[in-house]
Amino acid sequence: MRKTEFAFWAFMAMAMLAAGTAVLNMMRSHSATAANTEIYRQLDLFGQVLERVRSDYVEKPDDKKLIETAINGMLSSLDPHSSFLNAKHSEDMQVQTRGEFGGLGIEVTMENGIVKVVSPIDDTPASRAGILSGDLITHLDGEGITGLSLGEAVDKMRGPINTPLTLTIVRKGKDDAFDVKVVRDKIRINPVKSRVEGDIGYVRITTFNEQTTDMLKAAIRKINKEIGPKVKGYIVDLRNNPGGLLDQAIDVSDVFLEKGAIVLTRGRNIEETQRANAHSGDLTHGGKIVVLINGGSASASEIVAGALQDHKRATIVGTRSFGKGSVQTIVPLGANGAIRLTTARYYTPSNRSIQAKGIKPDYKVVQPLPEELAKRNIKPRGEASLRGHLKNSGIDKEESGSQSYVPKDRAKDTQLKFALDFLHGVKVGETKKSDAASAPKKTIAN
Repeated sequence: MRKTEFAFWAFMAMAMLAAGTAVLNMMRSHSATAANTEIYRQLDLFGQVLERVRSDYVEKPDDKKLIETAINGMLSSLDPHSSFLNAKHSEDMQVQTRGEFGGLGIEVTMENGIVKVVSPIDDTPASRAGILSGDLITHLDGEGITGLSLGEAVDKMRGPINTPLTLTIVRKGKDDAFDVKVVRDKIRINPVKSRVEGDIGYVRITTFNEQTTDMLKAAIRKINKEIGPKVKGYIVDLRNNPGGLLDQAIDVSDVFLEKGAIVLTRGRNIEETQRANAHSGDLTHGGKIVVLINGGSASASEIVAGALQDHKRATIVGTRSFGKGSVQTIVPLGANGAIRLTTARYYTPSNRSIQAKGIKPDYKVVQPLPEELAKRNIKPRGEASLRGHLKNSGIDKEESGSQSYVPKDRAKDTQLKFALDFLHGVKVGETKKSDAASAPKKTIAN
C-alpha cells in the first residue's frame, strides 16, 4: 500500500473511532464548509504522524495502544472527567456501577508486595471457608502472586460464579502455609453501612452504585425498627464518597423528601436538559437529618447534599465539598470499549451550580489531622485545582475542596461528635454557622 493510501485509511479509521457518526455524516455531506475542510486537514495530519511513528519509531509500536492513547488524549483534553475506556476498563466500570460480581468476598490490601486480607465479607464464600482478617495470600491455584499489582491479584480472584479457586494462606500462629479451596459466588459491593448511636441512626454511603438506594431503604427501616418512635434523628455520612450513578443520587435524595426538585441538568443538547422531582414517601417521616461532607465528597454526593440543603431538609456539617458539578455519560463502543463523556452540568434545586465551588456546609467543622499528616502540609485538592476543569462563570471566585481525613477511631471523629450533639440539642459551642446558610436563597422550583 502506498504511503498516501495508508495515510488516508489511517485518518479515516481515527475519524470513525474518535469522532463517531457525527464526523462520518459530516464527511458524506454535500455542503462542505470551511470547518469541514479544516477537520479533513487535521485528520490527514493525524494520518501522517501515525504513519511516521509506525514506520520510523526506534521500536515497533503497538498499533492498538497508539490509537487508544490518541483517543484518550483527545477526550482528556476536554476536561478532567472525560476519557476513553478500553474493553477491560469498560468492564471494570460496569462492575463498579452494578455493585456485584463473581468473586470470593474478601477485602484485601497490598503489604510489602504480599496480598493481605483486610476482612472477609459476611456470608460470602471467603467467610464460610474460614478466611480470617490478617491472612496473607501467597498463591492462587498454585501460582505465586508475588510481584503482581493489587489490581492484577484481585482480577485473578474474580471470575465466573460456581468456579473454584485454591488460595495458599500464611497465617500468624501457623508454622506452615496451607491451602483453602473456595468456590466463587455472586458478591455484592455494600455501599451502605449503618448502625445505631443510642437514639440516633447513623448511615454511611460510600458510593452510588445500583444497590445504593435499596440498601439505604433497608438500613433506615432497620434503624426505625430498632430505635422505634424515640429516634432523635439521622446522620447521613457522605464524607469521602466520590459519587457514582446520577439516578441513584436522585433516588437517595428522594428517600428523604416529599416533593420538589432534586436536581436540574443542562447540556448542550435539549435531551440533556432535564429536571428530576421527588415523590411522596419520606422514610424518616420528617425526622431531623445531619449530612456530613468533606473535600472527598463529590458529584452524586454533592447532588444529595445540595438537594437536602436547598429544601432545608437537612443540616450540612463538615467542610466544603469537592465541587464536581458535571455529568458524565458512558457511550458504548462495542468490543472497543466505551467513552466517558461530559454531557451536562447539574444544578441544585435553587439553581446553584457547584462546579468548581462545592457545597458549603451550614456548620463548618474541621477535623483535626493527626501529627504525622499535619507535618506533611498537604494542600487540599478540589475541582477548581484540576487542570482543564470546566469553568463556572456564575460565581465570582472558584473555590472548592477541603481536607478529607476521617479518623477510624470514632472517639476522635470531631465532625461525627458535632452531628450527634447537634441532634441531641447540645449547644454547639464556638462553632459558627456558615455564611452560606444565612445567605438568602433563590426560590426552590417545586
